[in-house]
Amino acid sequence: MTVDEAYRLVVTTTQGWLEDPESDVVWAGEHEGRWGIRMAQRCRDFTTIWFTIGERTVGYEAFLVPDPPDGRSDAYRYCLARNRTSWPARIALDSEGDLSVAGRIPLEQLSPVALDEAVGAVYETIELAFRPLLAIGREKTP
Repeated sequence: MTVDEAYRLVVTTTQGWLEDPESDVVWAGEHEGRWGIRMAQRCRDFTTIWFTIGERTVGYEAFLVPDPPDGRSDAYRYCLARNRTSWPARIALDSEGDLSVAGRIPLEQLSPVALDEAVGAVYETIELAFRPLLAIGREKTP
């Protein structure tokens, strides 16, 4: 699959989710040169997932929580334990040092089903990790 074909597949699939009244996707589009979707969640109002189409993979990433300065070691320990069973999305540090949920799909495996699984994994990881990570930060705050 070429980069252009992958981009078209991501756009077509995410636009389909936006048009589906059963979907939690409330926005799909390009912003500042990146393609993304915004979906409603139970643990917080919304999550935005950004897709990066490369020559070999489609990466995806969503913000989880800010850098936990007071409970950093406990938060990292929680994330590492959580990553043992998380697939295909993992909790990672982003370029700012904040915690995000990220993963990659090889282009040869890219399909609407693979995108759906990736978005579902991001949704589930955020639902399960958001409140515990906030609680860890509060426990360490005086």
